[in-house]
Amino acid sequence: MKTKQFFGGLLMAIIGALIALFAYTKFFEKDTKVSYTDTSSISNGNLKPILTSYQQAGSVDLIYAADITVHAVVHVTTSMTYSRQGINPILEWFYGDAYRQIPREVKGYGSGVIISADGYIITNNHVIENAEKVTVKLNDNREFEAEIVGRDPNTDLALLKVKAEGLPFITYGNSDNLRLGEWVLAVGNPFNLTSTVTAGIVSAKGRNLGIMDSNYSIESFIQTDAALNVGNSGGALVNTNGQLVGITTAILSPSGAYAGNSFAIPVSIVKKVVEDLRLYGEVQRAFLGVSIGEVTPEVAEKAKLKEIKGAYINEVYENSAAKDAGLKEGDVIIKFNEVNVGSVAELLEQVGRYRPGDKVTITYVRSGKENTVPITLKNIENTTGIVKAGAGSAVVFGAKLEPLTSEEKKMYRIDYGVKVTEVNEGRFKSLGIRKGYIILSVNGKKVNTAADVRNYTNNGENLTAIEGIQSNGTYFSYQFSGGLK
Repeated sequence: MKTKQFFGGLLMAIIGALIALFAYTKFFEKDTKVSYTDTSSISNGNLKPILTSYQQAGSVDLIYAADITVHAVVHVTTSMTYSRQGINPILEWFYGDAYRQIPREVKGYGSGVIISADGYIITNNHVIENAEKVTVKLNDNREFEAEIVGRDPNTDLALLKVKAEGLPFITYGNSDNLRLGEWVLAVGNPFNLTSTVTAGIVSAKGRNLGIMDSNYSIESFIQTDAALNVGNSGGALVNTNGQLVGITTAILSPSGAYAGNSFAIPVSIVKKVVEDLRLYGEVQRAFLGVSIGEVTPEVAEKAKLKEIKGAYINEVYENSAAKDAGLKEGDVIIKFNEVNVGSVAELLEQVGRYRPGDKVTITYVRSGKENTVPITLKNIENTTGIVKAGAGSAVVFGAKLEPLTSEEKKMYRIDYGVKVTEVNEGRFKSLGIRKGYIILSVNGKKVNTAADVRNYTNNGENLTAIEGIQSNGTYFSYQFSGGLK
């Protein structure tokens, strides 16, 4: 009997507690809502694997980009006759027959990108440099012999042309709009494996690697982690819409094989170079006429900069566009035509988009104060006119001078100089300078073009010193008291 009473009382207590709890939540906590999801209760059957290379929502369609790109990327093969005989008697004396090689055919390969239905193809200059014959093979196995329309060592670009119609081609995209982390595809022919597609993201922009051997080179690469290897040079870097955003060019690697970083020339540079080569046969390169360097913390403090960014002017050349605009040594350029400039590479890229005669603005900092001035860009000869094809060569002091090729620079282990290709009556002939000589400097200044020799000798009027390499590989140096006129 007592047990029944006990459980009865307990039941009544529980019911009372429930009623009290209901009343409290009804009248005093009616605006409070609590929800909880126990993630531990989710079964494996509800889990969906997610590839880390794609976004689950609005996933990137790399298949579409690959499909429309692969047919417009060609396999480029080159051939040339190579011989060292008679180039350097000193090396011949040391190495004998091992150096005096019999002329032989050397083949190379790379990639190219069709940019028009009538057969214009972009590739790297280093792919076709010194080539005697260039052949392109399409994705459908058709082969064509290609004509070299023009090339630009300063950007490492070249333009080819094949006689064909109705070819598949890639349209230009906008490399300026690329964002870090954005997906891109690289299409080319690594190790002679045709039509190879790799994917990666944009890792950085405006990279300067220092891999080009010209004082006038433009390096502002797009860095990606898309795998590139030997043979990819000259191929396409495209966005997810299949639009061309760059020409694949180089990798950084301790072994020569892909190691996680690859680089492409942005299409903002490519378009300008291609258009110039088609119209003029020569890139119409604009120059400021300054020697520039990166902004260091010390430079920023000296110039009273707010940020450690910009391009520091080390020297302003006479008769240059910069000189005309009033720029001075020590100025720091922070904007070019209203575009922010964070580094030397970014400045070179912006200048490289314009031609001699174009009018732009430059914003610079001098002693902590910002100034903006108009400037009319000039060519390498400090004029605003069109530079004709082959203008890199010219006659100075009676000798025809031409820029050195990459192969010649490697052979002599130099990164500057001009080659004497013809000698007529004039001051150089009287000095004993002959065909095959290399001029390294005049009047104490390094030279890379015939224009440099003219500019540093007051338009060929005054020669006080000259240094160079004879055709037998030995160095020569002349100095003239009072100058040779």
